[in-house]
Amino acid sequence: MKLTVFALITILIAPVFAQERTDAAVSKIIALEKAWNQAYKFRDKKALVEILHDSMIVVDDDGSLQSRSVFLAGIDAAHTSDEQQAEPESISVHLFGDVAIATGTFLERGIKNGNSYVKRNRFVDTWVSKGDSWVCIAASATPILH
Repeated sequence: MKLTVFALITILIAPVFAQERTDAAVSKIIALEKAWNQAYKFRDKKALVEILHDSMIVVDDDGSLQSRSVFLAGIDAAHTSDEQQAEPESISVHLFGDVAIATGTFLERGIKNGNSYVKRNRFVDTWVSKGDSWVCIAASATPILH
């Protein structure tokens, strides 16, 4: 009888703990997405190295492919007058075990060739769990033209 009651309680409580883990993972990934934007804005390569996996691939909004090292080198090559800011407008996270897909939109502001610009992009980032943390393994951005 005690075993039956214990099994029943375990079955009823397990989804609650699973939901808490899911909520925590979603919150963590949203925080990492925002941290990525801040690190990019302030050219904080140390923070970006922690967020982006060594073998990460970026599909840029012009369709080009970049490795993490090329992406980070672009930060070094940028002129201080080429200020760029990416502000997330929306973020949704969908979990699939140890993999998460973050989607949303962001507003990009910057100066290129002396001219300021503003554009909106839709993004899809793929994250994988590594122990207690998450790292981004793939990212893409597509301009929103309408």
